[in-house]
Amino acid sequence: MLNTNKHSALIIVDVQNDYCDEKGALGSQGLDTSGVDRIIPHIKKLISTFHNSKLPVIFIQTIHEDATDSEVWLTRGKSNDTEHNSVCRKDTWGSDFYQLSPDTTDIIVNKHRYSAFYNTRLDSVLRTLKIDHLYITGVATNVCVDSTIRDGFMRDYKITVLEDGTAAFSKEAHEMTLKTISDFFGEVANTDSVIEELIKSNKSIIQV
Repeated sequence: MLNTNKHSALIIVDVQNDYCDEKGALGSQGLDTSGVDRIIPHIKKLISTFHNSKLPVIFIQTIHEDATDSEVWLTRGKSNDTEHNSVCRKDTWGSDFYQLSPDTTDIIVNKHRYSAFYNTRLDSVLRTLKIDHLYITGVATNVCVDSTIRDGFMRDYKITVLEDGTAAFSKEAHEMTLKTISDFFGEVANTDSVIEELIKSNKSIIQV
């Protein structure tokens, strides 16, 4: 059951050009990025609701550079070609956020691996803000979103993943991952139900 409260935060994982734009690194390789455009309006509604509720919004941004590219990491995706490893390079258009712009009050956490918790400041930020419930959105459901959810659950955070606020490069991968999360790692919900609960728990919220 949803239990939104002042200890909740919205996490937006890797909504960046290389992952989401059809002209980005992954779209250019033939991966289907069309699911991303369907989730953007939902994420925007959630951002607005969390802002109005004065709850944290945290953008996760993948940044890759030579200093973080280990030999093993460069073999990810069963490919070590130059095109594959040009994803979200530091200071490039591909690493910029896609159709979303963090507000000055939002928090940006950079990561260099699939999970937003691995060797990042995310856990410290959440503990400082006394957050215990994470609402997860972003891409890809079966890779970075899933990795972040599993790590968050292992750190004793309550997890809610937005089924209409996450996307993968195939419907099958998206739905399979949501089933696994629901069975073992957290709750699967939709945007409208989360917003409804936030409004109930915060009477001063502005309806979006």
